Amino acid sequence: ATKGKIVTVLSIDGGGIRGIIPGTLLAFLESKLQDIDGPNARIADYFDVVAGTSTGGLISTMLTAPNKDNRPLYAAKNITNFYMEHGSKIFPESSRSGFVKRITNLFGGPKYDGKYLKTLVKSILGNLTMKQTLTQTVIPAFDIKRLQPIVFTTADAKTHVSRDALLADICLSTSAAPTYFPVHYFETKDAQGKTRTFEIIDGAVTT
Repeated sequence: ATKGKIVTVLSIDGGGIRGIIPGTLLAFLESKLQDIDGPNARIADYFDVVAGTSTGGLISTMLTAPNKDNRPLYAAKNITNFYMEHGSKIFPESSRSGFVKRITNLFGGPKYDGKYLKTLVKSILGNLTMKQTLTQTVIPAFDIKRLQPIVFTTADAKTHVSRDALLADICLSTSAAPTYFPVHYFETKDAQGKTRTFEIIDGAVTT
């Protein structure tokens, strides 16, 4: 039998601040690839598919979203620095007053308000959308309105306008871990201009 084409897939796990771990491993891998192919080599150049959920979805996007030169927005070596710089602000020790925190915990609200993460992600990704990623990117999440998993992919975004969401919205959605961050709500429009609404939480609940 004829052998099919080999497809290379990079899958990045979730885990909040533990994104430092895959960040460190990917930095090492990218440095070795640069030893072979030069300093401009990037992870996205070597994988047909880059997939991730939760914080892994954020890392996947950072590695595949384009900069103004149509090259990856982040080198892998910058991922760990990102978590070291912003981790304590994304996951603050005390994001609410004692009274509000007790009331929130009583009724099961999220531990963090997510405002810093939202501002940060939107400032980094701006108006970039899923179809612009430099290699096939796959980010799962869960739509609590429709009670079903939803998987955002580059391929879908290129063929269905309503699935070509802002990368910032996709990252905030797959990172919205229940009990930690609030549900992320956003809208897109289809080819006829009809609005589609999404109410999304962390893709890890689908596994």
